[in-house]
Amino acid sequence: MSSPTTLSSFVNSGSAVVIRSEPMAVQLLIAGEQVLLLEGLGSLCNSIPGFQVVAQAHSGQMALDQIQRLRPAIALLDLDLSDLLALEVVRRVRQTGLGTRCVVLSSRKDRKTVLEALRCGACGFLLKSSTKHQLTEAFHHLLDGGVYVTPQVELTTLVCESNSYQKNVDPIDSLSSREYQVFTLLVEGVRAKEIAARLELSPKTVDTYRSSLMRKLDIHDVAGLVKFAIQKNLVA
Repeated sequence: MSSPTTLSSFVNSGSAVVIRSEPMAVQLLIAGEQVLLLEGLGSLCNSIPGFQVVAQAHSGQMALDQIQRLRPAIALLDLDLSDLLALEVVRRVRQTGLGTRCVVLSSRKDRKTVLEALRCGACGFLLKSSTKHQLTEAFHHLLDGGVYVTPQVELTTLVCESNSYQKNVDPIDSLSSREYQVFTLLVEGVRAKEIAARLELSPKTVDTYRSSLMRKLDIHDVAGLVKFAIQKNLVA
């Protein structure tokens, strides 16, 4: 990993002026809709030596706009962002090649959610119950080019199960990324029109995904989807 960019500061040492180089803080963006959570997370991140929060976003679209404008090294995104889903933000950041490494912050740790976050391009997945040590560890892993998944989730197990799931097919694994996004929003009680707005899809396309995922799961109403999600621990 290359040396961090430095700033020069001038220290008056008697009659001489000494030039001292100081490393610039790694810039962070944090995004979440709960004000107290966001403020607490900001204070926590700023307390980690070498890191500084340069922007806070209260929505998915605001987060994406600020990432495009500021190009922070790391973006920490609450999975529960509305208006534009956190995973959609992650996907667009990856597609546009902005260089910002995204970490998803979630209260859910089911295999499907973690895998979808990684498939969309997230470089990290942290639980909201994570410690400051784990947060710090995640940031340093990302700066070194690695991927960090909270210790409560076994990454090796995730990969093995993902590669061999066809042996014991779980219906939820048959859903595409888009179908899974529509599924999660449906079980949260979000209307089809709002789902279309959040994913920037047409209502007709959302209906197509809805029909497809219901067919794959062999469930034919939203109440059934909610019951299924609860049984699978797919809701917070």
